[in-house]
Amino acid sequence: MMNVTVEVLSPIKKKLILELTADAVAAEIENAYKKIAKTADIKGFRKGKIPRKVLEQHYAPRAQYDAAGPLINNSLYKALLEHKIEPVSQPEIVHSGEIEEGKTFSYEAEVEVRPEIIAKDYTKLKLEKEKFSFDESVVEQQLEQMANSRVQLEVTSRKKARDGDTVIIDFEGFIDDTAFENGAAKDFELSLGSNSFIPGFEAQLVGMKREEEKEVTVTFPDGYGSKDLAGKPAVFKVLVKEIKEKNIPKIDDDLAKELDAANLDELKERIKENSIVQEKQRIDGQLQEQLMSALIDNNPFEIPEGMIENQLHHLKDSFTQKLKAQGMTLEMLGMNDETFSKTYREMAVAQVKGELLLDTIAAQEKIIVEEPLIEHKMQSFADDSDIPLEQVQKYFENEQALDGLKGQLLQEKISKFLLDQAVVTEVEPKQAELDDTVDSEKEES
Repeated sequence: MMNVTVEVLSPIKKKLILELTADAVAAEIENAYKKIAKTADIKGFRKGKIPRKVLEQHYAPRAQYDAAGPLINNSLYKALLEHKIEPVSQPEIVHSGEIEEGKTFSYEAEVEVRPEIIAKDYTKLKLEKEKFSFDESVVEQQLEQMANSRVQLEVTSRKKARDGDTVIIDFEGFIDDTAFENGAAKDFELSLGSNSFIPGFEAQLVGMKREEEKEVTVTFPDGYGSKDLAGKPAVFKVLVKEIKEKNIPKIDDDLAKELDAANLDELKERIKENSIVQEKQRIDGQLQEQLMSALIDNNPFEIPEGMIENQLHHLKDSFTQKLKAQGMTLEMLGMNDETFSKTYREMAVAQVKGELLLDTIAAQEKIIVEEPLIEHKMQSFADDSDIPLEQVQKYFENEQALDGLKGQLLQEKISKFLLDQAVVTEVEPKQAELDDTVDSEKEES
């Protein structure tokens, strides 16, 4: 039915040159005419009863066009299977011949593929790990954050707004004396000093009184999400309707009880335990980042653009969901799809390379995930979330969910293997080194 030639363009790209027989072309054109005949409307003929010769006179270009899609799709899919080529992105048709009955049809497609890697220099990696040390001041800092998170906004008796206050405002924005879209709001609640608005806007509201009106002049950042506004000066007409100040609760047993602790001492202990866990996780995370950087440095290779794009899409979805939970959007951060891709491209590249290298090392070292490890992880999920084990097992009957779990466990197992093989040196925390430097400078002065 077809002849296929495969050319290797690079370690991550292949070209398929396909030639389909005249019989295959004729069969697909016949199918196209059969579909056209069902709806074709030609004077003097009943629908579905129009002779093929008549259809050819009126619909030949359409039949050839309609035949092209199935011919390419079906043959390309079969060619990829037969030659065991797994594309990592949508194949691209780079050349296509003419479709004519009685003649063969040829076309060329390029596909991105995973690079074939032989991992090297992944044992005895020299890594540095921070020594664990706990700073007791963290407990007090978190207590303050907890108190601040339960702050109540109350109308202030002060006449003027100050930094840290929340103001209720009406505003309307203008560029060149013309109001712009989505540039106005009423009863908008803005925390002064939060830097959640256009740079320079909030500072100009400090000192304003209730019922005072003012024109605020700002310039939109060059990288602002809306291209129509980016880099342009604007004037906002602002009316301050109300001024509120924060009423922060005292850090005492009453606050602890509101946070489900018996008293303040118990709350402090809970904060300390959680902080220790988080700090150890941070140190382990830094060590893991070092490990991956060392692997990537020791194993340079090219990766397909399609894999980078897929990872960027995943990162953007995850980031957008986190912002949404905070009532924010990419646009509010002055970002759009283009700026997000530029900002996070390097991260996406590193993540893709890291995943490919770990998979390669797993294959080379014959590291696999055994069934008991999967069962143990499911039991851990059940224990940690207080959900019946049967419910957890039911969730992982989904093939995609189970594959995700196996992938996570495999990466954890490979990472442990690599860390066990590495030469890890403990070092003082960077902040502690900075503090020591500052202290010694004070002594010298």
